[in-house]
Amino acid sequence: MSDLFFDESIILLDLEGNTKEEVLTKMGNNLVEKDLVKSSFINAIIAREGEFATGLPTAGVSVAIPHTDVEHVNRKTISVAVLKDPVDFGIMGDDEATTPVKLVFMLAMDKAHDQLALLQRLMQIFQDEDTLNYLANEKSGTAIKNLLASKLEFSLEGGE
Repeated sequence: MSDLFFDESIILLDLEGNTKEEVLTKMGNNLVEKDLVKSSFINAIIAREGEFATGLPTAGVSVAIPHTDVEHVNRKTISVAVLKDPVDFGIMGDDEATTPVKLVFMLAMDKAHDQLALLQRLMQIFQDEDTLNYLANEKSGTAIKNLLASKLEFSLEGGE
């Protein structure tokens, strides 16, 4: 995954939103403005989240990992948002329940097998309560970028 774009410009701190759709739209717009995804990405990711919820009630801090099909992506990237206040997302695999999400990892992969590899690495982070609490409370985009780059073991293209 050496050509993954990941820098501070796609790490959104204290992101405000009242609904998951609002959060996904703000994150998606940021990626569209940077030409990392096509304009169709936003509607596609909201529609997919409505069909297949991605909220995970992990230890300490709930996370969501919204993603959609590769045809909406211009360049492989992962955007991270630390929400100012938790927003309810549906729980993965449970059509009825929600979880108050504080961290959103929006995946924009240009190859399906890359998405699976990244999800497997993210799951290791999601099992580490200390790391999740650190990410949820960190106020430096650079610190978040550096921690995730080391934990996800990818080389970065983008800001230093």
